[in-house]
Amino acid sequence: MGYISSGILASFIACIIGPFLSLHNRLKFFSLWPRFTNWFLYFTCGIKVIIEGKENLPLKPCVIVSNHQGQWETFSMQYLFHPLCTLLKRELLFIPLWGWAMSLIHPIAINRGKPREALKQALEEGNKRLKKGLFVLFFPEGTRIEAGKIGKYSRSSFELALRSNVPVLPIVHNSGDCWPAHKFLKQSGTIKLIIGKSFFVTSAKDSSVKIEAWSKKILEEIRS
Repeated sequence: MGYISSGILASFIACIIGPFLSLHNRLKFFSLWPRFTNWFLYFTCGIKVIIEGKENLPLKPCVIVSNHQGQWETFSMQYLFHPLCTLLKRELLFIPLWGWAMSLIHPIAINRGKPREALKQALEEGNKRLKKGLFVLFFPEGTRIEAGKIGKYSRSSFELALRSNVPVLPIVHNSGDCWPAHKFLKQSGTIKLIIGKSFFVTSAKDSSVKIEAWSKKILEEIRS
């Protein structure tokens, strides 16, 4: 309940303060809640977070691609990578307080019911965010996947990187082992997040297949 209560309070404060801050300062302010939440999860649920590969973090904006297993990565990325823009389904912005607060940090909110329009929007708005100096985060599986598995990676994030001439930074984690998708109860353990080496895309199709295979391999190593 502490996670939900703190989220409601943080969203309420963000809705009041956010409009008076610049986008970059809003992002800094919004990253405070994820930091608190990870601390809270550690002391109440025994969930520890280990990050490997920090030396691979690029200094300039890039497209980040991550597997998607639950709620943890949807907010934790906000303080792990800064400043960050996230691609999400637009329905999330309709959630009272939380959605209103999220809209203040200018995510790319797509309509998943119209895939062609969503792709066009992701490419156009993603390019604008990159030019403004923001990292852009994609979950190429498109939805939360069962712990221990990797879904099919779409090409959109790699296409954006190719068109914008920026690198892709692949990351993999096992958050679903501690905080499974569609479940409230959490399990003690370690969430390990691996940051791979960034690379420039020459073929969106080939890159999506390559990183999907790499993600499966790394996830197996994390859970072994």
